[in-house]
Amino acid sequence: MMPVDASAALALATALVLVLSLFAARRRRPPPRTGKRDTPDTVQTFTPLPVRVLTVAERQAHTLLRQAMPGYLVLAQVPLSRFLSVPSRQSEWLQRVAGLSADLLLCDSGSRVLAVIDVRPARLSDNSRRRHERMTALLRKAGIKVLSWHEEALPDVQMARSQLLPMLAAPSAPREAAQPSSSRPMPLIPVAEILAEGDADHEDAAMEPVPSAMFDDLEPVPVQSR
Repeated sequence: MMPVDASAALALATALVLVLSLFAARRRRPPPRTGKRDTPDTVQTFTPLPVRVLTVAERQAHTLLRQAMPGYLVLAQVPLSRFLSVPSRQSEWLQRVAGLSADLLLCDSGSRVLAVIDVRPARLSDNSRRRHERMTALLRKAGIKVLSWHEEALPDVQMARSQLLPMLAAPSAPREAAQPSSSRPMPLIPVAEILAEGDADHEDAAMEPVPSAMFDDLEPVPVQSR
């Protein structure tokens, strides 16, 4: 039988080891979360590369739109959250429009959006089609006119003007953008000549912009009922 002093010493040593083990485990425990998700530093994790903002078809559409509608402001690839707003529930609204950008905006001199030109690719996946339909529905609900152009069959300058002028016949159309008189027709410069120099290296796939379809799988978060 073990002496009493030896048993007490063994019990004391066991208790001391247990306390030290608990203390070490507590030190290794991660700090409590503060509500912010711990995400890696993007700059340290990825290597970003510069690319073009517009595809070749979008640049062609941008050029012919500027020629067709002189006096208007033409912007490209603007997120819907930049020119559409709602009075409340901003976080839910941003989730709904995440990844949605208008290809071309036709604005007055005060940068008020008058029409959106949606340049659609030749082939659309189901997700891409739903994205275009969702964007068109949001724009029309806001009272913004939408015109769709297919990138493989862009109109010429005269046709683009004939499509847009009737859409902008409302009193909100800017005065300085009146249609040119027939006595002095505006010279039409072929779009191909304007873009020839800038598109000399367009075959470099690494320089092409990030495709809009990249966001097609990022469906909006459903609104929770309250």
